[in-house]
Amino acid sequence: MPANKVFASCNDAVADVFNGATVMIGGFGSFGGLPVHLIEALAKQGAKELTIISNMGGRGFEMTKLYKPGGYQDIGALYAKSQVKKFIGAVPTLGGLPFATPLEIQHREGKVDIEMVPIGTLVERIRAGAGGLGGFYTPTGVGTPVAKGKETKVINGKEYLLELPLTSDFALIKAHKADTLGSLVYRGTARCFNSVMAMAAKTTIVEVDQIVPAGELDPEAVVTAHLYVSRVVEVAR
Repeated sequence: MPANKVFASCNDAVADVFNGATVMIGGFGSFGGLPVHLIEALAKQGAKELTIISNMGGRGFEMTKLYKPGGYQDIGALYAKSQVKKFIGAVPTLGGLPFATPLEIQHREGKVDIEMVPIGTLVERIRAGAGGLGGFYTPTGVGTPVAKGKETKVINGKEYLLELPLTSDFALIKAHKADTLGSLVYRGTARCFNSVMAMAAKTTIVEVDQIVPAGELDPEAVVTAHLYVSRVVEVAR
């Protein structure tokens, strides 16, 4: 019999995230694909010195009010509580907005390191980690600050950078439905980053709108197989 993957709360699901852990957080950056309740639970749990891998560095609660009435907690909550030592991602800042994000503030104060990764490269690095690959060569970033310190190779007369895989101790992701075994169905933009991160973490924790009995999901709709999922929490939409 498989281990019980259904957890009663987000707080229970993130309770063992340890100081110094590497945590992937899914979603493109908008409310629909973010595991907002798991993020809030991790902020409450208080683990420190985290390395966060995510597409976007977060807006912070006050700025989210510009996008959703009442606001919501995004990754900015972790920076606001000084829980993060490093961010790896494509969009750490949001230029042109009326105030700085928590990540910007922390970085300017020298408290958080930032590793900028082009968005396509970020996905491929995570996918390489999920597949157990040693890395891949890409022309993206050649001749830019992204290339600093990286191995290069000329292939058919064109220069490429070697990009190394990304894996994590935990992944916090969002899906629409799960069955009790952990098979996942996504909706809309929630599939962005969530599905690939689910495969690249030692422990994948998922918040979903609904949990159904095993066998009730249409197999053709399942994107993430249950073997990649460690814990599932139902959070009413």
